[in-house]
Formats: sequence, C-alpha cells, structure tokens
Amino acid sequence: MTHSARPMIPEPYLTQVLFANPRLAPLWAILRVYVGYEWLTAGWAKITNPAGVWVGEKAGTAVTGFLKGALAKTTGEHPDVPGWYAWFVQHVALPNATVFSYLVAYGEVLVGIALILGLFTGLAAFFGGFMNASYLLAGTLSTNPLLFILATWLVLGWRVAGYWGLDRWVLPRVGVTIPTARTEGGERLKST
Repeated sequence: MTHSARPMIPEPYLTQVLFANPRLAPLWAILRVYVGYEWLTAGWAKITNPAGVWVGEKAGTAVTGFLKGALAKTTGEHPDVPGWYAWFVQHVALPNATVFSYLVAYGEVLVGIALILGLFTGLAAFFGGFMNASYLLAGTLSTNPLLFILATWLVLGWRVAGYWGLDRWVLPRVGVTIPTARTEGGERLKST
C-alpha cells in the first residue's frame, strides 16, 4: 500500500520563527507560566473559598450570582451579553449551576497547572481561551481580554510553547513531532 503525499501549504518563515523555533522557547515559557499562574490562582481562590460558594455544600451560589448578573446585561440598546448567550445562560447554565461551578473552579486549576508545567500546552491554552471567551460573552472584562489574547498566542505557538516544559517529552510519546532548531543537515527549520 502506497501513501501519496498530501499537498501542504508551506509555512512562512516569520511564523516558523515565532511559532515553531525552539530558540524562542524561553520567551514562550515566560508567557505560558504567567498565563498558567493567573489561571491557577483564580481557580485556587475559588476552591479554597472559605464560604464554600464554588465547591462544597453551597456550590453553585457564586456561579448563579455571576450568571444572573450576565442576564441583567442583556437589555438596553447595546446589551453587553448577546441574546443567544443569554438563552444558553438561562436554559443550560443556570439550571446546572452546581455542575458549572465545579467545572469553572477545577477547570481553572487544571488549565493553570498544565500551562505552568508545559503539559499539553496547546490544549490547555485552548480551554483557557474558551473560558475567557465565555466570561467575555457574559459581559465581564477584568483580565479576560488580555488572557484571551495570550491564550490565542499560546495555541498558535503550541509546538514550542511547551518545549521548556513536559511537552518536550510527553508529546513525542503520543505521536507529535517536536521541532528542533536545525535539521541534521544544518538547514533552516522546515514545516512538517
């Protein structure tokens, strides 16, 4: 059985340098650890909240307040929360506030740990960005725009964002080729 080569769009040199060159791994590591720290501390504050409004007996209380606040932002000439997201909040999230409370608290911690360790960096950044987008759609700014932008960059740079992390060893075990700065012949890094 022969395999035909699939046509590939060559990666421009600039994106190779920014998103695939391990020489930039130290910069990506700083960015990754910063975003991870922000997620970890936010999630940890929710899990260890002495009032227990995120996890525990009163789980869902904080999320319910947050979601009701989002619904209050659906009125006016220029609402902060789009109508389709308000429907989701009212018919899916609010009835399952306890589940969403645990998902948010532990999701933030898991994203933070994965980013700090550089473990499945692209996936962790994607889910972090997904949470940021959800918070933005609920009409909350805070650090969400910045973290969303940084998460997007980390998703783009996933190949080297975790190079100074566990991805360097874990990804090859799951079949992902990790780039090196130069090929064996010494030529510039090529896309695979």
